[in-house]
Amino acid sequence: MDTKTQEIVQAGINTVRVLAADAVQKANSGHPGTPMSLAPMGHVLWTSAMRYNAKSPHWPNRDRFILSAGHACMLQYAYLYLTGYEDITMDDIKQFRQLHSKTAGHPEYGLLAGIEVTTGPLGQGFAHGVGMAIGQQYLASRYNKPGYDIFDYRIYAICSDGDLMEGVSAEAASLAGHLKLGNIIYLYDDNHISIEGDTAIAFNEDVAKRFEAYGWHVQVLPDGNDIAAIQDALEKAKAETTRPSLIKVRTHIAYGSPNKVDTAGAHGAPLGADEVKLVKQGFGFDPEVSFYVADDVLQYYHEAGSRGAKDEAAWNELYAKWKAAFPDLAKEYETLAAGNLPDGWKDKLPTYKVADNPKGVATRKASGETLNAIADALPTLIGGSADLAPSTDTNLKKYPSFNFDNHGGRNFHFGIREHAMGAALNGMALTKGIIPFGATFLMFSEYMRPPIRLAAIMKIRPLFVYTHDSIGLGEDGTTHQPIEQLAALRVIPNITVIRPADANETAQAWRVALEHKDGPVVLVFTRQNLAVIDQDKYAKATNLEKGAYILADADKTPDVILMATGSEVDLIVKAQEKLKAEGIGARIVSFPSWELFEKQDAAYKESVFPKNVRKRLAVEAGASMGWHKWVTDEGDTITVDRFGESAPAEQIFAEFGFTVDNVVKKAKALLGK
Repeated sequence: MDTKTQEIVQAGINTVRVLAADAVQKANSGHPGTPMSLAPMGHVLWTSAMRYNAKSPHWPNRDRFILSAGHACMLQYAYLYLTGYEDITMDDIKQFRQLHSKTAGHPEYGLLAGIEVTTGPLGQGFAHGVGMAIGQQYLASRYNKPGYDIFDYRIYAICSDGDLMEGVSAEAASLAGHLKLGNIIYLYDDNHISIEGDTAIAFNEDVAKRFEAYGWHVQVLPDGNDIAAIQDALEKAKAETTRPSLIKVRTHIAYGSPNKVDTAGAHGAPLGADEVKLVKQGFGFDPEVSFYVADDVLQYYHEAGSRGAKDEAAWNELYAKWKAAFPDLAKEYETLAAGNLPDGWKDKLPTYKVADNPKGVATRKASGETLNAIADALPTLIGGSADLAPSTDTNLKKYPSFNFDNHGGRNFHFGIREHAMGAALNGMALTKGIIPFGATFLMFSEYMRPPIRLAAIMKIRPLFVYTHDSIGLGEDGTTHQPIEQLAALRVIPNITVIRPADANETAQAWRVALEHKDGPVVLVFTRQNLAVIDQDKYAKATNLEKGAYILADADKTPDVILMATGSEVDLIVKAQEKLKAEGIGARIVSFPSWELFEKQDAAYKESVFPKNVRKRLAVEAGASMGWHKWVTDEGDTITVDRFGESAPAEQIFAEFGFTVDNVVKKAKALLGK
């Protein structure tokens, strides 16, 4: 590198530092210190290490970058702008953290091209990257052929002290090391500062040794400003193909700020107008000019951002040859990557008859049978459970496991790592073509709430499968019996929760989930057997797609509407017969999904719940919260608003009032009879 180029490089790094200080100062909000210290790291990533094309941000074989330390987002915004991403302008940077700006306070997927995943909650980006790495490895195993490395991209990330304190990163790091995901390269910003001060007040472990114990390739760099050392370390990490890589880099938060460097005061607040001027003076900038980028700096980074065009052109040529050689594989990939499903897959969905299942079928079992029936037709439907495959019935029986010696397997053993499983599913879902699912007991959705929420924010579609869905779990008792979980999941925006009533509704729930495109889907299944609803006598289970539907109606205008989800639908079916014998007309409504029902038009909603029929009873073995919207002020619920008990399921259901007789009693009480 000649002297002139060295000067431009240093000016570019300092430009990023000053842009971060300016943007945070103008917004009077944000985190200036970390992007200032990370600027050399970002420079190496965007100018030499990563393979990308700024003019084509969705090129399938681009390297992915994750800013797990999402509070440092001005680093990413600055480099996206400098390298020529057309989706971001200097005006966007000036609007940092303002209403409707693309440059939000933390990176948001879908808001700005070049942002691969929403980050901010610490540890999440780290764990999502593990899922992205899994996605790449599966695509490579299925589609790469000798001489055709169609998918060989890497997952880069910058993570912080805070990321590595969070438990989810430990779960994900352990999983990545076990799986030998050599396509992961993470840079650890070891700046020793958190909001409360020096990290030593809470965090003094040897991170390098911890990650070596996880099975990672670890390098330690003493100087975060040594771009040659950072570049060399990244090249060594690229050469490591069987271990994920962590590069620990000692940095100094707010580098260049004479009074704020290495202080907690630079973490989450503006430096102050006077201090920003001192920063500019120290780096040779005019202290009175804000948001300045020299022409030669911009040209240098634009050239760096355009180099990937040659890589993409070469890949497009290779892809065309691969497509000609393997047309069926190419058609399969292009269909799935576009978010579509292969023709004929729905023909594989099972149907269930009453005569064939006299003892009923647990919906978890029907779910497993459905998965296995459609697996051949959906080759990128992959997933597993958090050490519960025999209980959740999520094993694809014809296929091997995805493990360290087979990255083409379709069954995942996430281990008892529910939090990392959820984040990994999101990373897999962000890989176009992959349809990921992951399972555990409904109670343990609690361990997964951060990635569930992020999936909803990003409007991506991992499939979260939860079994053992109520007090019907039985003898395991209060700690394992979900009560508030259905309500807690339903309250999340952009999510779709489906709790089917029987085996046929379960098959249809999978159909709806796989066709759904806008946000995560939660499928909720029983441990215990449920009666198969007679499809000849009652409304067809295909109506599940509407969220709520009339399963059977009264012979006249109904006196009362009985609604239920899941295992409780059988109660209202039987209660209808008893009420009919007493001259009371009851409409029974299967209500598997509030969210799907809310999407129906007003006329359909009125047809199910007429405004003039206000005597309504909702039955669900979960919290009552939310049901009052549907039962009106003249209705009631049979629900559970306290913790369960340890006993056989039948006894618990009786104890909590989930009996046909109690449904009849409550319905009659509403009618004053």
